[in-house]
Amino acid sequence: MPSDQSTWLISVPQGHDPHNLYQKVANKLTQQVKLPPRNVGQLDIPNFKTGTLDSLITLSEELPKQEAFFTNTVAKTVDTLRNLLNNDPAKLEQHILIDEKSVDSYLLNGWKWKEGRYDVQKSLRDLTEILNQEMTSIDNALKAKLNNYNLVKGSLTQMQRKKTGNLSTRSLADVVSKDDFIQDSEYLETLLVAVPKNAVKEWGNKYERLTPMVVPRTSNLIASDDEFSLFSVVIFRRVHDDFVQKCRENKFIVRDFVYSEEEIQRQKQELEMAGTTEKELWTELLRLARTNFSESFQILVHLKVIRLFVESVLRYGLPAEYIGIVVKPDPKNVKKIFNTLQLQFGYLGSKSNAGQQGKVSGEEFIGEYQNLMDQEFFDFILYEVPWIIT
Repeated sequence: MPSDQSTWLISVPQGHDPHNLYQKVANKLTQQVKLPPRNVGQLDIPNFKTGTLDSLITLSEELPKQEAFFTNTVAKTVDTLRNLLNNDPAKLEQHILIDEKSVDSYLLNGWKWKEGRYDVQKSLRDLTEILNQEMTSIDNALKAKLNNYNLVKGSLTQMQRKKTGNLSTRSLADVVSKDDFIQDSEYLETLLVAVPKNAVKEWGNKYERLTPMVVPRTSNLIASDDEFSLFSVVIFRRVHDDFVQKCRENKFIVRDFVYSEEEIQRQKQELEMAGTTEKELWTELLRLARTNFSESFQILVHLKVIRLFVESVLRYGLPAEYIGIVVKPDPKNVKKIFNTLQLQFGYLGSKSNAGQQGKVSGEEFIGEYQNLMDQEFFDFILYEVPWIIT
């Protein structure tokens, strides 16, 4: 049973009246199963050059791996968009478009092969190589841009993290001012001490006697948060290490901070520059991911159509003329929809290449691709396109 969270791409032999065949299937799905008409569409499967049987079998074995890479690339692009848009489904839906059309509209409104871009006169091998080259280029471009963005964003996050947290850990550049410090003294220095809220009284009673040469009555409250109060205190430089040690023993945290207007200004400029650069790269990455989704999704569908064709030839034989049908199932009626298709195409279950205009004898052909046929589960060829947003 195919998934109820994907759109189904189906291939069957055209027969004598392909238009009537499509209408018959569409009518059964819309009238008997009550599937909305917009959920059924035609899929153009070109008359590719079939090549040799060996080449088709080789492609049949290679295409699933190639399709997995393509699907993964599309998924990574969607994940990039989702992360950039903060997991907002409404915003994501606005960006996962194919040539400014929704995924459903692209697949269900008469999908056609891009002949101007992928010449059907080329061999199937050449076409798959072209598709692979394009997808690899898309994947590499997104990786490079995403890595660059993540580096800048990581640096910005690190800078911003320094501005958060409590007074024992956060940057103090925007907390203190020049007036909180003794400037240009050969013997004296101002230290900043983060004191736990429950030890503020203890600090007031102890700080002058923690070591000799602490200037009396120089403890000033600069700022407070929910956990700590930040005090300044003036000491003689020569007792710096002893004072820090005594503070540590009493669970007072001396902040390693030297006031410098130049340094504070430099940090502000770096933060502003990092923020600006991050926004610019975010915009560029969003634009690239949006474009890449449109391109990569189209490439994936074109590869699936090639796979439909290859498997159809191996299953049904020549002439290589097949009709494609796109079905977006209703999850509530997926079993009924599938059974309707099985009944409609049940006659194909016994169809083999033997006797198809006598091109290849039955024994020879079946012997070559019997293992491939054993993998088929339905009377019609079906591949799935997972839904992007569920």
